[in-house]
Amino acid sequence: QVQLVESGGGLVQAGGSLRLSCAASGGTFGKWNMAWFRQAPGKEREFAAGISWRFENTVYADSVKGRFTISRDNAGNTVYLQMNSLKPEDTAVYSCAADLSWATYPPATSDDYDYWGLGTQVTVSS
Repeated sequence: QVQLVESGGGLVQAGGSLRLSCAASGGTFGKWNMAWFRQAPGKEREFAAGISWRFENTVYADSVKGRFTISRDNAGNTVYLQMNSLKPEDTAVYSCAADLSWATYPPATSDDYDYWGLGTQVTVSS
């Protein structure tokens, strides 16, 4: 059974940084596309960043491009999201997701992902 467990969330001031981690188990992590999605209170879940299983192609939402960096450690079955220059509008629950389709690029649509973690809260104060 695939399991995804996020960690690293917390409270940070605007302009600060956080590093989220997502530990995966129960399958062949090295063959999964991985992504981070986020959901703010009262808003729909949105794609933040994704990384492919092959060649580690990365995709970012315009709202985080240049500030967030997604990376993966296949030996450690972990995907990371380094978040810099955080803004209050980045406040949300951040969830990692796994896509087992072997697509060349990570999808940006939540329906394309097969497994989800429970999420970790990120709060950015102004």
